[in-house]
Amino acid sequence: KRTDDVAGDGTTTATVLAQSLVHEGLKNVVAGSNPIALRRGIEKASDALVKQLVASAKPVETKEHIAATATISAGDPEVGEKIAEALDKVGQDGVVTVEDHNRFGLDLDFTEGMRFDKGYISPYFVTNAEDQTAVLDDPYILLTSSKVSSQQDVVHIAELVMKTGKPLLIVAEDVDGEALPTLILNNIRGTFKSCAVKAPGFGDRRKAMLQDMAILTGGQVVSEDLGLKLDSIDLSVFGTAKKVIVSKDETTIVSGGGSKEDVAARVAQIRAEIEKTDSDYDREKLQERLAKLAGGVAVIKVGAATEVEAKERKHRIEDAVRNAKAAIEEGLVPGGGVALVQAAEKVEKDFNLEGDEATGAAIVFSGIEAPIKQIAENAGLSGAV
Repeated sequence: KRTDDVAGDGTTTATVLAQSLVHEGLKNVVAGSNPIALRRGIEKASDALVKQLVASAKPVETKEHIAATATISAGDPEVGEKIAEALDKVGQDGVVTVEDHNRFGLDLDFTEGMRFDKGYISPYFVTNAEDQTAVLDDPYILLTSSKVSSQQDVVHIAELVMKTGKPLLIVAEDVDGEALPTLILNNIRGTFKSCAVKAPGFGDRRKAMLQDMAILTGGQVVSEDLGLKLDSIDLSVFGTAKKVIVSKDETTIVSGGGSKEDVAARVAQIRAEIEKTDSDYDREKLQERLAKLAGGVAVIKVGAATEVEAKERKHRIEDAVRNAKAAIEEGLVPGGGVALVQAAEKVEKDFNLEGDEATGAAIVFSGIEAPIKQIAENAGLSGAV
């Protein structure tokens, strides 16, 4: 599963390799070898082989190379082109997701800026009746982990922003009580243009996402934990953006006003968290946050004649996306088990271990031939030859 999650391909090779190592390892343990020493030898040989594979990998740099790699994985040139286009647009840190589509074929959608799955609290904030969205140009952005409920708070906030002549986006735990009708009334009268949305996520994840938004927009999260209260803040805590688009279900912040250095530092922090986590769910959520900050989000929509066909095609495309991203990050080597054999030839001749550690290394170098032998046997040939 981990091979599939990380690389999107090579699961059969990994299974054949693992079976060979387990079989030979157990055989040697039964014969009296020290299992701890065997393991050390296996790990040392494996590490050396990985280094050799990385050193011999050819970089994947052009859109054409990415398309070719994804095409081989998915077995479909159209899929390869779509994946290459998606990765070219969102970059290595971006996210490419695959979703079901109610139309036959493949479609590709891009999200510019940071998008999260929360829309306007009230339809009275809509500025574009045709597509039912609220569009705020060059707005101030207030981010708070608290509820905005009192009229006093919202009047103070509005007075600060009204002096600038700019609109306001409020992202809060909730906007209710007297605060919501006050904002709506000013919006309807044209006195003060604003929009309120609920903050995405829950608990610690909500706090982290609000902090991401603060860094992206150059603002601060207003929280009593940090000694900030809504009735005493000034404009310095507000973020900015070139544009904000809010629909019934989602909000997009385009070109946040935060510094590139702060965003880069936050990206590095999230990358470090991705490396540390053992949870697939946490890793997925962290990668989504990373994409929103550093890259972008592309959605490949898959439609087919039947539900079974669509599900199978969707799975192949997901594998091909992971395969292409792994190739961009680490490069390409020959397939069919050839790269493993070539790496083993270079590493084994300079590998000097003793005792059961040497036996462990020998198990690895012998097992490296298992995938190419299996491929030969599957083709009706002799694996030994």
